[in-house]
Amino acid sequence: MNQRHRDFNKAVRKLRVNRLSPAPLKISGRGDETYNAGPMNEVNQIVCANSIDWLNERPKGWVDLVFADPPFNIGYLYHGYDDRKKTEDYLEFSRQWIKAVHRALSPTGSFYLAIGDDYAADLCVIARREIGFNLRNWLIWHYTFGQQPKRKFARSHTHILYFTKDEAEFTFNYDAIRVASARQTTYGDARANPKGKLPDDVWFLRPQEAPEPHFAPECDTWNVSRVCGTFKEREGWHGCQMPIGVLNRIIAASSNPGDIVLDPFNGSGTTVVAAALLGRKYIGIDQSEEYVGYARSRLDHALRSAGKNGKSNHLTHEVFAAATDPARASKVLTETDAFGRKRVARRKAAKSA
Repeated sequence: MNQRHRDFNKAVRKLRVNRLSPAPLKISGRGDETYNAGPMNEVNQIVCANSIDWLNERPKGWVDLVFADPPFNIGYLYHGYDDRKKTEDYLEFSRQWIKAVHRALSPTGSFYLAIGDDYAADLCVIARREIGFNLRNWLIWHYTFGQQPKRKFARSHTHILYFTKDEAEFTFNYDAIRVASARQTTYGDARANPKGKLPDDVWFLRPQEAPEPHFAPECDTWNVSRVCGTFKEREGWHGCQMPIGVLNRIIAASSNPGDIVLDPFNGSGTTVVAAALLGRKYIGIDQSEEYVGYARSRLDHALRSAGKNGKSNHLTHEVFAAATDPARASKVLTETDAFGRKRVARRKAAKSA
């Protein structure tokens, strides 16, 4: 382990995450389900475990939807994980966890995989040709607010591969994700379907245009930014945080209320938060005890916020605003960023100080 890994792990440990692991929370209006229950309760919890081992120890075919945003093997710093594996080691690791996901999915289950350029093609071949998933869409999330390299074009997109276990039988709630078509908004065409149309498979996401927390109802594209460092949604203790709006649409499209949604790389906890707020059962798995503690704190805050703002199978503006309260206990900054660099105070804050 090099010095930047040691510095990063030290910074995570200093956050004293144990004090942020809340007591079990009863979810009002949802029967006997509990948040963060004991290890014998298979659903509605975030567990600290190796996801491959944990999934392979459970029965087959009990999960309805899996969303995975695994390490990209590009040198990010994760607590307790080396993101610079040899290519053959990374591909074997990917093969094993994708097999475990396939085993856990129900015959009509769906699987979404977010991955970067470096290994998108490799993991697609593994999932399709070796393991037997059916590819429904190769989605491109173009967020424009990307990194600015000096010797190549700016990287400003992520791949999201949408698979199903069965080729014909699976959940896809197209009416839940329809958007207004150009026939409706531009041409006033009487032939337009009044329900709108399905979104395209390229999501154009610009932070300066993104309405919080939903995609624009009149827009064909998935209009939501990646979670940047200054956003209220940003937790601050995890380098890779998926926007809750992306998970909101995926979960609405590929699961039904009461279905089980699982994330084998829970990380910042976006998947379980979105699933819980949409009335789904959820499982999040992460091997870092620190990450699990903060994700539990984030989920606890989101559920309490939802309780104060009514119940809905849609992520309302009110619930989103409450769930991203800047004063929430789970919103803290590590001393270093995802690449091990010391954080620098922003100019505005420095002037005010």
